[in-house]
Amino acid sequence: MDFLFHKISEKGKEEIRKQVKSIIDFFSNKLSKIDKAVKEQFIERENCERIEKEENKENFSREIMFENAPDKNKDFIVAEKKKW
Repeated sequence: MDFLFHKISEKGKEEIRKQVKSIIDFFSNKLSKIDKAVKEQFIERENCERIEKEENKENFSREIMFENAPDKNKDFIVAEKKKW
């Protein structure tokens, strides 16, 4: 990763600034051509909270949870750490 962190000359900095300005100007130009206002998506609902059913609680069991876990030990599930 050392190649990402190196000294840049003033000429290089100026070239980067020009490239960034060009990209921003291009994007800004494309945005300005959009003449249709984006309508906000909103759904009105009477009930906005889900009510838990008793049947869901019955279906949840420790055995099923441990069967589905890819990596487990006797009394606990081993979670991934820093794999993503």
